[in-house]
Amino acid sequence: MAVLQKIILGALLVCVLSAAHADALAPDALIRNTVDDVIGVIKQDKDIRAGDQKKIIALVDAKVLPHFDFGRMTQLAVGKYWRTATPEQKQALTTEFRNMLVRTYTKVFTVYRDQTIEVKPFKMGADDSEATVKTVISKPGSQIIPVDYEMKKGTDGWKVFDITIEGVSMVMSYRGTFASEIQENGIDGLIKLLSDKNTSSSEMVKAGAK
Repeated sequence: MAVLQKIILGALLVCVLSAAHADALAPDALIRNTVDDVIGVIKQDKDIRAGDQKKIIALVDAKVLPHFDFGRMTQLAVGKYWRTATPEQKQALTTEFRNMLVRTYTKVFTVYRDQTIEVKPFKMGADDSEATVKTVISKPGSQIIPVDYEMKKGTDGWKVFDITIEGVSMVMSYRGTFASEIQENGIDGLIKLLSDKNTSSSEMVKAGAK
Protein backbone atom coordinates (compact mmCIF):
# COMPACT_ATOMS: atom_id res chain seq x y z
CA MET A 1 0.00 0.00 0.00
CA ALA A 2 1.39 3.45 -0.94
CA VAL A 3 2.52 5.72 1.88
CA LEU A 4 -0.05 8.34 0.86
CA GLN A 5 -2.86 5.82 1.15
CA LYS A 6 -1.61 4.78 4.58
CA ILE A 7 -1.67 8.41 5.72
CA ILE A 8 -5.10 9.16 4.40
CA LEU A 9 -6.52 5.89 5.72
CA GLY A 10 -5.26 7.00 9.11
CA ALA A 11 -7.33 10.15 8.78
CA LEU A 12 -10.45 7.99 8.96
CA LEU A 13 -10.06 7.95 12.72
CA VAL A 14 -10.48 11.66 13.39
CA CYS A 15 -13.47 12.66 11.33
CA VAL A 16 -16.93 12.62 12.80
CA LEU A 17 -17.42 13.70 16.41
CA SER A 18 -18.80 17.14 17.11
CA ALA A 19 -16.83 19.80 18.98
CA ALA A 20 -18.94 19.22 22.06
CA HIS A 21 -18.03 15.54 22.10
CA ALA A 22 -14.39 16.37 21.45
CA ASP A 23 -14.28 18.52 24.57
CA ALA A 24 -15.76 15.77 26.74
CA LEU A 25 -13.87 12.73 25.50
CA ALA A 26 -10.34 11.59 26.22
CA PRO A 27 -8.18 11.42 23.08
CA ASP A 28 -8.35 7.64 22.72
CA ALA A 29 -12.11 7.65 23.18
CA LEU A 30 -12.43 10.41 20.60
CA ILE A 31 -10.62 8.27 18.06
CA ARG A 32 -12.20 4.96 19.05
CA ASN A 33 -15.76 6.32 18.81
CA THR A 34 -15.02 7.80 15.40
CA VAL A 35 -14.11 4.54 13.69
CA ASP A 36 -17.57 2.97 13.33
CA ASP A 37 -19.19 6.30 12.42
CA VAL A 38 -16.73 7.10 9.65
CA ILE A 39 -16.70 3.64 8.13
CA GLY A 40 -20.49 3.66 8.23
CA VAL A 41 -20.61 6.95 6.31
CA ILE A 42 -18.26 5.63 3.63
CA LYS A 43 -20.15 2.38 3.19
CA GLN A 44 -23.52 4.09 2.93
CA ASP A 45 -22.64 7.04 0.69
CA LYS A 46 -22.23 5.84 -2.89
CA ASP A 47 -21.40 9.35 -4.13
CA ILE A 48 -18.36 9.53 -1.84
CA ARG A 49 -17.21 6.07 -2.90
CA ALA A 50 -17.63 7.11 -6.53
CA GLY A 51 -15.36 10.11 -5.99
CA ASP A 52 -17.82 13.04 -5.92
CA GLN A 53 -15.21 15.74 -5.22
CA LYS A 54 -17.62 18.50 -4.23
CA LYS A 55 -19.34 16.26 -1.69
CA ILE A 56 -16.06 14.87 -0.40
CA ILE A 57 -14.51 18.31 0.10
CA ALA A 58 -17.60 19.53 1.94
CA LEU A 59 -17.46 16.50 4.23
CA VAL A 60 -13.73 16.93 4.87
CA ASP A 61 -14.22 20.61 5.73
CA ALA A 62 -17.06 19.83 8.11
CA LYS A 63 -15.86 16.64 9.80
CA VAL A 64 -12.10 16.19 9.46
CA LEU A 65 -10.45 19.60 9.60
CA PRO A 66 -11.96 20.78 12.91
CA HIS A 67 -9.96 18.05 14.68
CA PHE A 68 -6.55 19.25 13.42
CA ASP A 69 -4.34 22.02 14.78
CA PHE A 70 -3.11 23.42 11.48
CA GLY A 71 -1.22 26.28 13.10
CA ARG A 72 1.00 23.93 15.05
CA MET A 73 1.30 21.48 12.16
CA THR A 74 2.52 24.24 9.85
CA GLN A 75 4.96 25.55 12.45
CA LEU A 76 6.46 22.08 12.87
CA ALA A 77 6.70 21.56 9.11
CA VAL A 78 8.36 24.94 8.50
CA GLY A 79 10.75 24.41 11.42
CA LYS A 80 13.32 27.08 12.34
CA TYR A 81 12.18 29.38 9.54
CA TRP A 82 8.86 29.91 11.32
CA ARG A 83 10.59 32.32 13.72
CA THR A 84 11.59 34.65 10.91
CA ALA A 85 8.21 34.69 9.16
CA THR A 86 5.96 37.72 9.51
CA PRO A 87 2.44 37.28 10.93
CA GLU A 88 1.08 37.65 7.40
CA GLN A 89 3.45 34.96 6.09
CA LYS A 90 2.56 32.63 8.95
CA GLN A 91 -1.13 33.01 8.15
CA ALA A 92 -0.54 32.41 4.44
CA LEU A 93 1.62 29.35 5.14
CA THR A 94 -1.02 27.89 7.44
CA THR A 95 -3.77 28.50 4.90
CA GLU A 96 -1.87 26.91 2.03
CA PHE A 97 -0.67 23.97 4.16
CA ARG A 98 -4.24 23.38 5.24
CA ASN A 99 -5.43 23.49 1.63
CA MET A 100 -2.71 21.04 0.64
CA LEU A 101 -3.85 18.57 3.28
CA VAL A 102 -7.45 19.00 2.13
CA ARG A 103 -6.30 17.76 -1.28
CA THR A 104 -4.77 14.74 0.43
CA TYR A 105 -7.71 13.91 2.64
CA THR A 106 -10.31 14.11 -0.11
CA LYS A 107 -8.83 10.81 -1.30
CA VAL A 108 -9.50 9.05 1.99
CA PHE A 109 -13.12 8.36 1.17
CA THR A 110 -12.37 6.55 -2.09
CA VAL A 111 -9.60 4.18 -0.93
CA TYR A 112 -11.36 2.50 1.98
CA ARG A 113 -12.34 -1.09 1.30
CA ASP A 114 -12.38 -3.68 4.10
CA GLN A 115 -9.71 -2.43 6.50
CA THR A 116 -10.25 -2.70 10.25
CA ILE A 117 -8.87 -0.23 12.77
CA GLU A 118 -7.87 -1.03 16.35
CA VAL A 119 -7.11 1.54 19.04
CA LYS A 120 -4.42 0.26 21.39
CA PRO A 121 -4.73 0.38 25.22
CA PHE A 122 -4.09 3.90 26.44
CA LYS A 123 -3.10 5.54 29.71
CA MET A 124 -2.90 9.25 30.45
CA GLY A 125 -2.41 11.35 33.56
CA ALA A 126 -5.29 13.55 34.68
CA ASP A 127 -3.27 16.72 34.04
CA ASP A 128 -1.63 15.66 30.77
CA SER A 129 -2.15 18.10 27.91
CA GLU A 130 -0.41 16.01 25.23
CA ALA A 131 -0.93 12.39 24.30
CA THR A 132 -0.01 9.77 21.73
CA VAL A 133 -2.83 7.48 20.68
CA LYS A 134 -1.58 4.31 18.99
CA THR A 135 -3.69 2.44 16.46
CA VAL A 136 -3.22 -0.24 13.81
CA ILE A 137 -4.92 -0.60 10.44
CA SER A 138 -5.25 -4.17 9.21
CA LYS A 139 -6.60 -5.87 6.12
CA PRO A 140 -6.89 -9.61 5.46
CA GLY A 141 -3.78 -10.83 3.69
CA SER A 142 -1.84 -7.61 4.29
CA GLN A 143 0.66 -6.47 6.89
CA ILE A 144 -0.72 -4.33 9.70
CA ILE A 145 0.01 -0.60 9.54
CA PRO A 146 0.80 1.19 12.83
CA VAL A 147 -0.65 4.70 12.96
CA ASP A 148 0.11 7.01 15.91
CA TYR A 149 -1.73 10.26 16.60
CA GLU A 150 0.06 13.09 18.37
CA MET A 151 -2.60 15.13 20.11
CA LYS A 152 -2.71 18.23 22.28
CA LYS A 153 -5.50 19.52 24.49
CA GLY A 154 -6.49 23.15 24.10
CA THR A 155 -9.41 25.32 25.10
CA ASP A 156 -11.51 23.71 22.37
CA GLY A 157 -10.63 20.11 23.15
CA TRP A 158 -8.13 17.58 21.82
CA LYS A 159 -6.67 18.16 18.36
CA VAL A 160 -4.24 16.21 16.19
CA PHE A 161 -0.99 17.98 15.32
CA ASP A 162 0.83 15.06 13.67
CA ILE A 163 0.23 11.55 12.37
CA THR A 164 3.03 8.98 12.31
CA ILE A 165 2.68 6.12 9.83
CA GLU A 166 5.04 3.17 10.34
CA GLY A 167 7.41 5.44 12.26
CA VAL A 168 7.35 8.27 9.70
CA SER A 169 5.94 11.62 10.82
CA MET A 170 3.58 13.13 8.28
CA VAL A 171 4.40 16.69 9.31
CA MET A 172 8.14 16.18 9.57
CA SER A 173 8.20 14.55 6.13
CA TYR A 174 7.48 17.98 4.67
CA ARG A 175 10.22 19.77 6.61
CA GLY A 176 13.10 18.94 4.27
CA THR A 177 11.18 19.97 1.17
CA PHE A 178 9.99 23.19 2.79
CA ALA A 179 13.48 24.03 4.04
CA SER A 180 14.98 23.55 0.57
CA GLU A 181 12.38 25.82 -1.00
CA ILE A 182 12.87 28.52 1.64
CA GLN A 183 16.64 28.41 1.26
CA GLU A 184 16.31 28.87 -2.49
CA ASN A 185 13.35 31.24 -2.80
CA GLY A 186 12.53 32.49 0.70
CA ILE A 187 9.34 32.08 2.69
CA ASP A 188 7.33 33.85 -0.02
CA GLY A 189 8.68 31.29 -2.47
CA LEU A 190 7.30 28.45 -0.36
CA ILE A 191 3.94 30.19 -0.08
CA LYS A 192 3.83 30.59 -3.86
CA LEU A 193 4.83 26.96 -4.42
CA LEU A 194 2.04 25.69 -2.18
CA SER A 195 -0.46 28.14 -3.62
CA ASP A 196 0.37 27.16 -7.21
CA LYS A 197 0.00 23.46 -6.40
CA ASN A 198 -3.31 24.04 -4.64
CA THR A 199 -4.63 26.15 -7.51
CA SER A 200 -3.56 23.55 -10.07
CA SER A 201 -5.23 20.78 -8.10
CA SER A 202 -8.41 22.81 -7.72
CA GLU A 203 -8.56 23.45 -11.47
CA MET A 204 -8.10 19.74 -12.17
CA VAL A 205 -10.98 18.90 -9.84
CA LYS A 206 -13.22 21.46 -11.55
CA ALA A 207 -12.29 20.13 -14.98
CA GLY A 208 -13.02 16.57 -13.89
CA ALA A 209 -16.43 17.57 -12.56
CA LYS A 210 -17.55 18.99 -15.91
